[in-house]
Amino acid sequence: MKKRIRFSRPTPALAIACIALFVAMGGVSYGVATGSIDSREIKDGSVRNKDFKNGTLRGNEAKRDGFGGGAIKESTLESPRWALINQAGEIERQTGGFTAPDCYRTNANCYIDAGENVTDNGVFAEINAANTAGSRLNGETGTAPCGLESVNCQPPNTEGDNIIVVAPRNSDGSAPAAGSRFRFYVFVTGSRQDIR
Repeated sequence: MKKRIRFSRPTPALAIACIALFVAMGGVSYGVATGSIDSREIKDGSVRNKDFKNGTLRGNEAKRDGFGGGAIKESTLESPRWALINQAGEIERQTGGFTAPDCYRTNANCYIDAGENVTDNGVFAEINAANTAGSRLNGETGTAPCGLESVNCQPPNTEGDNIIVVAPRNSDGSAPAAGSRFRFYVFVTGSRQDIR
């Protein structure tokens, strides 16, 4: 005798569950296939700096507060501001916002006002090695914000948070004589404001 297999009709709950499963799977695969996944589908703090390939994140794609847990900030994507100081201690060229209140007048150092608080910024200086008169290929510089407790800037009115002290030195660590000073660049990275 043959047994008949009886199929029961699917319940409405089973039908709704199957539809929901197909929609959920289709939505994710569609997003992955088209590259259209956006911030609504990403949990806060789950995307980090290391998740991006080099050169794939442009400055206008990073929001001011950075990505959760990763801290990509617009300020870190900006170009550094700079000034070129000549042998006389004057600003020869710059991107903007710099002044030189005391360069070689009080001592063998240059005190540069960056026009903004630099105590939380990167500051550094570099000997000018371009193929122009007065350039050098050797020498070194020490650089620090005067507003830090560990830095003692001597000239009057140079202990502010906007002032950078640069100590240009010969390769042996001695201060160059007045007639043999060299040009150098001073840089400020991570500026919080656009000073032009």
